[in-house]
Amino acid sequence: MVGSHVAEYFARNKWDVIVYDNLCRSQLFGYDGKSVEYNWEYLTQFKNITRIKADVRDQKQLLKAIPKDIDALIHTAGQPGVPSSVKDPLTDFSINANGTLQVLEALRQKNSQAVFIYTSTNKVYGENVDKIPLQEKKTRYVFADSRAGITEGLSIDQTARTPYGASKLTGDLYTQEYRHIYGIPAYCFRMSCIYGDRQFGFEDQGWVAHFIFSLLKGTPVTIYGTGKQVRDLLYVDDLARAFELVIRKKPQQPVFNIGGGQANTLSLLEFVAYLEKKAKKKLAMHFTHERPSDQKVYISDFTALTGATGWKPQVSCPEGIDRLYLWIKMFLSKEKAFSAE
Repeated sequence: MVGSHVAEYFARNKWDVIVYDNLCRSQLFGYDGKSVEYNWEYLTQFKNITRIKADVRDQKQLLKAIPKDIDALIHTAGQPGVPSSVKDPLTDFSINANGTLQVLEALRQKNSQAVFIYTSTNKVYGENVDKIPLQEKKTRYVFADSRAGITEGLSIDQTARTPYGASKLTGDLYTQEYRHIYGIPAYCFRMSCIYGDRQFGFEDQGWVAHFIFSLLKGTPVTIYGTGKQVRDLLYVDDLARAFELVIRKKPQQPVFNIGGGQANTLSLLEFVAYLEKKAKKKLAMHFTHERPSDQKVYISDFTALTGATGWKPQVSCPEGIDRLYLWIKMFLSKEKAFSAE
């Protein structure tokens, strides 16, 4: 979802775009929907987008695909599921860690002056986030101190983070090393919860869309823990805009935390309540034990990014959720009509 939206954003802003994807997401998660395929076909409407079906672990294909006059490479490919990384850490590492190294090396060989953007994750901080004292409120956990969120200065050392967090951190560190050693203008974006239309969420990944799909289809969801876990939500269009600003301004700082910030936070319980009020129906929920290294509160402090580029989120949580809700309703309606034919 992130990759297709970023491609669309730059295409609409008159860039020539190459999209490189092996379309393995549905296969990775055993998902019978056509999530990646849907977004892949969606991009055919743009004449300035070229699609290449290939794997980021294939160095020969990467070298063929990356043009010498490339201006920027935004690396959004990855295995994005935490539970999936626990079940199959070898595949997780192969895609997230080795895949990132292959992309970096291919770019170094073709054009080391092109901007490289790596979509990292808040999971690189692991359980160090939970060392920050919390207070438990009626519907959410909150930081006990007055901090606005997590800055880039939080330690990534001596912490559990799941295989997914470890593999993404590997890519994060290699991105920084290729900047230091080879001079590539490379940047890591440690993202919080990114969501938007054309998102096909399910239990392992994409919880915002997963909850909406489940509510509208009348299927239950599993809540791991109390449901008071809090995340800051960022609409994907705002993420793409941040990428463009960094590409154009090339700031000195190589690592940025990005998310919706304090103004765009929701707990799972609060999100469910918002959806139920909107849909005028109840979401069936089953509560179970917490998942390993699932941070109770993660809120991005994006002060550094704002200072470097002037970026701030423009799409609020209610506006973004409503957009995604309407898109999912439309998608399900079309799917139902197609099935009835």
